[in-house]
Amino acid sequence: MGPGLIIAGVIIAGILAIVGLIRANLKICQPNEVLIFSGRTHALADGSSVGYRVVQGGRGFRVPLLEKVDRLQLNTIPIDITVTNAYSKGGIPLTVRAIANVKVASNESELANAVERLLGKVLVDIQTIAKETLEGNLRGVLATLTPEEVNEDRLKFAKELLAEADNDLSNLGLQLDTMKIQSVEDDVGYLDAIGRQQSAHIIAAARVAEAEKKEQARVAEAQANKAIEEAENDLRILKARLAAKAEAEEARISVAADVAEARAKQELALEEIKLAEKRQRAEVVVKAEAERAAKEKIAKGNAARILEDGQAEVEVLRQKLSLWHEAGSDAERLFLIQMLPDILSQVVQTVDNLQIDRLTVVDSGQGSGVPSVFNQIAGSTPALLESLKASTGIDIAGMLSHAAQSKSPVEE
Repeated sequence: MGPGLIIAGVIIAGILAIVGLIRANLKICQPNEVLIFSGRTHALADGSSVGYRVVQGGRGFRVPLLEKVDRLQLNTIPIDITVTNAYSKGGIPLTVRAIANVKVASNESELANAVERLLGKVLVDIQTIAKETLEGNLRGVLATLTPEEVNEDRLKFAKELLAEADNDLSNLGLQLDTMKIQSVEDDVGYLDAIGRQQSAHIIAAARVAEAEKKEQARVAEAQANKAIEEAENDLRILKARLAAKAEAEEARISVAADVAEARAKQELALEEIKLAEKRQRAEVVVKAEAERAAKEKIAKGNAARILEDGQAEVEVLRQKLSLWHEAGSDAERLFLIQMLPDILSQVVQTVDNLQIDRLTVVDSGQGSGVPSVFNQIAGSTPALLESLKASTGIDIAGMLSHAAQSKSPVEE
């Protein structure tokens, strides 16, 4: 073999030896244990020194040939405790059965006590030490409590027991996690008597309570019945009120309906009256207004016609006046001639209603009766003309004579 291979083999062997050494001396600490490296001196925080070091969790390296490693378990240790003939306060012997859970303390001061007192002991030894310690503490606590307190107030008993045992277990490096009292008995029947007495009291109290409850139930039932009756009365009153209110409301609604109907009828009558008034106005007033308007138009037409007739007459009179002025001295004669028919008509009208049923002529025997009548009739004409002259101031005979005289020279 060559020198290179020898060197490589040596290096590999050295590496393997180092790895094996590290693996053999590197110690891993589990969460439920502590590692105690003993063999070398270590200084504590208070200035003292011990011949070990503690690793709790993590890992530690053991110095070969100089240190030794031990493991101390932190698991819970269950302990059954039975104390017999433990005299309580008052001299009554008791038998107490309990169960406790202890473990190696993990804080630094108590862990140091555990290392010094329990290192190297097996689990059974630690369990025996803890059991004997707790039994002693239990006897000490029982001596300060009466059987009634032990039996009735188990929580107080357990608390005082924990307080009593904590200091002793701490000195041993142990920690009491829990402790439960399972039973408390006595051989003389004290607790049984107390139990019977308490049972009697309880039974009596129960009977009293039952009687009270029955009485309360009876009173409550009576009150409930009274309340039910009152509620039923209130319900009947409420129903009556509601019924009365409903009837009143119905009456009000009926009256309101009647009032509304009456108002509707009244409004309808008013509308009918208005319609009749409008119809009457349409039939009478409008007709009258139409007639009035027609009459106004007719009157205006008549007035216009009368005005036109008046204007025409005025124009005729104006023309007559103009002719009168133009006629000169003949105007009077012309006017008389024009008025003569009217004058004669008026004269005739005076005797127009005179009816002669029979005319009798008496003759004197000389045959002059009838001629005399005609002469009288002819002679009445001058009298009539004189009467007309006297009443109207118009001398027709004179005017006729004057006219005749004015014509004679012309005719000759």
